[in-house]
Amino acid sequence: MSFGTAPVTTPDGSAATHGSVVPHEPAATHGPAATRLIEVLRARRESVATAESLTGGLVCAALTSVPGASEVVSGGVIAYATDVKADVLGVDPELLTTRGAVDPDVALAMAHGVCRRLSASWGIATTGVAGPDPADGKPVGCVFVAVAGPEHAEVRELSLVGDRASVRALAVEAALSLAGDLIGRSAARPAHGQGSEAGVTGVP
Repeated sequence: MSFGTAPVTTPDGSAATHGSVVPHEPAATHGPAATRLIEVLRARRESVATAESLTGGLVCAALTSVPGASEVVSGGVIAYATDVKADVLGVDPELLTTRGAVDPDVALAMAHGVCRRLSASWGIATTGVAGPDPADGKPVGCVFVAVAGPEHAEVRELSLVGDRASVRALAVEAALSLAGDLIGRSAARPAHGQGSEAGVTGVP
């Protein structure tokens, strides 16, 4: 008995011949925010890890697209489900129950948690509602990004407008921007190790 191979089609619906290259969407390339962040961390010999909900790994992908990222990126946790936020990142289950996953303190806890879990100097976290429907009592576009470091942590609340892909892309930009701001402000200080719980700032 012989087994045939399934036909391969290109994105426009036409059949691809044997040995042909099927076109695909281009891979994401690194932007200036990710590049600057990697450069600063390499200079300081510090590391970064990500804890992502709505962005589903896009922040980590942006960082690892930068040449030299392997020197500073510890890894990432995609904490899409609420129980993963608690079980893997150590977010307080009571906090998740009472406020839901889309919350500034949850974002901060995720950032601190990924620092501990992956032994990173800095943690970047995202949680929010990308759409198309509201979630946890929050409207589409409500996003919190947080960064935790050796001495300080900060969270920002965002009200983003656009479709699901746009909200996710803007959340990535905001998370990298916050990380750049916070790490940049600490650049004049000597490098430290793993993040602590000190110096948490609230939502601007």
